[in-house]
Amino acid sequence: MLDHSKRLQIITTLADGQFHSGQKLGEILGVSRAAVNKQIQGLKEWGIDIYRVQGKGYQLSRPMELLEAHKLNCGSVPVELIPVIDSTNQYIKDRAETLQSGHACVAELQLAGRGRRGRAWYSPFGCNLYLSLYWRLEAGLAAAMGLSLAVGIIAAETLREQTGADVRVKWPNDLYVNDKKLAGILVELSGQAGETAHVIVGMGINMAMPTDIDTPIDQPWTSVADVGQNMPSRNELLASLIERLREGLAHYEREGLAAFTSRWNLLDNYIDRRVTLIIGPNTVSGIARGINEQGALLLENENGDITPYIGGEISLRGNDAVTD
Repeated sequence: MLDHSKRLQIITTLADGQFHSGQKLGEILGVSRAAVNKQIQGLKEWGIDIYRVQGKGYQLSRPMELLEAHKLNCGSVPVELIPVIDSTNQYIKDRAETLQSGHACVAELQLAGRGRRGRAWYSPFGCNLYLSLYWRLEAGLAAAMGLSLAVGIIAAETLREQTGADVRVKWPNDLYVNDKKLAGILVELSGQAGETAHVIVGMGINMAMPTDIDTPIDQPWTSVADVGQNMPSRNELLASLIERLREGLAHYEREGLAAFTSRWNLLDNYIDRRVTLIIGPNTVSGIARGINEQGALLLENENGDITPYIGGEISLRGNDAVTD
């Protein structure tokens, strides 16, 4: 594993948004000013915007609230903070057999974050929230059918309360505001039929994504900073979200998706709108009518017939949207 300690020390020093000289940073790190400049260039590769002004030193484009482990650990089940990681989901997956249900891993930067269908997840340092949570589903794989929908509801409700933004759910597992993606959810399952299922809930939430940088994101997106009525503390929001996820997953395990269906339909971004489903090489159009108790998307055709659709490779588009 690469040693990122020097870069992290620089970020911690610059997080206050003030200027800090190269000499001062060199003294903190025990390196030359030239070595400091090399580390600064590496931080820019992490998506961090740093200014250098002759005679003043280095400054972040904006102050940065860094995650702090002691603010995230509010219960008996651990929350691990690993500032720089390949993938929080993979980290949990590699250790799932030894973890307590509810164990979480959070990061400031993912170097190999993943979205649905193997897509890369763009993860600049300190701009967003990256979380993975492990859950043991004693009822087994069959009970996990609608779990990602329940997770989406829990996350949307938490974000609505804390930010004041009109956060909505997009079937099967994205969060939207104003038809733009605010967060993505990736639920990974493993286990044998008839045995306990191992669930990893991964989530990335755009908090303050820079709008003036070239990103590889290929769909309309937004951030809490752009749509929220207030900007919550990243630590407080993340701690609340983890607590709500633990409570919600326990509720799901007791009562199933039926306990969440009406909540989904209240938050559904595309309910009663014309949509197109992309199923492999085929498409189906109609009016979205929410979900049923199995988590299937209900689509009404031109004859008024309603058909449920469910499956891992189905994509949903609003007919007025350009991407899924």
